[in-house]
Amino acid sequence: MRGVAVHGLARGFNADLADRFGGRLEQTRLDLADAGSLTRWLQTDHMKQFLEGAARALLVNNAGLLKPIGPLETQGITAVADAVTVNVAAPLMLSAAFVQATPDVSDRRILHISSGAGSSAYAGWSVYCATKAALDHHARAVTMDDTPGLRVASVAPGVIDTEMQAEIRDTTIEHFPDGERFRRMKQEGRLRTPRDAGHEVVEFLMGGDFGREAVTDLRGR
Repeated sequence: MRGVAVHGLARGFNADLADRFGGRLEQTRLDLADAGSLTRWLQTDHMKQFLEGAARALLVNNAGLLKPIGPLETQGITAVADAVTVNVAAPLMLSAAFVQATPDVSDRRILHISSGAGSSAYAGWSVYCATKAALDHHARAVTMDDTPGLRVASVAPGVIDTEMQAEIRDTTIEHFPDGERFRRMKQEGRLRTPRDAGHEVVEFLMGGDFGREAVTDLRGR
């Protein structure tokens, strides 16, 4: 990403990215559904040390869980907890730690990967819709704090051909009545590739308009 050093937090280690980017990429194995493990990691100096001396500091909150899908009577309690932790608690914890680790950086940017589901409700997606709406509202409130040097945006990147979309297409109509719409989008080739969507997200993150609006849908730009 334009020569920018990246520290990635994920459940697994990506050997391909390590081979391609070498010393510009650091990776930490961390399950963001485990709030305790994330808390312990954030209490170390790892983030502060990684960002030390940066002229520009960027935080991208991309991790997300779609499940549980279905009405309340079908939702597993553990699945609800995991989704809320990954989709909301982890981004908010990382955002607070990021700002506290960069008091002397004049250009700080936080990007939440949101969804159109944050503003439009879908049957069967009560947890996913609620968590994405939480990210949108977090960005709005943080913007009002007017923290020096900080810009934040919650961004809906469009419908992307990811494993999450495969989950949607495999869900029964009883659990997700709108599933046929997404299956049709796949058949008609209307899903964005991860590469194209990622490129547009990076362009927006690095651009001068970033943070001008707290909540943005890239499809409407």
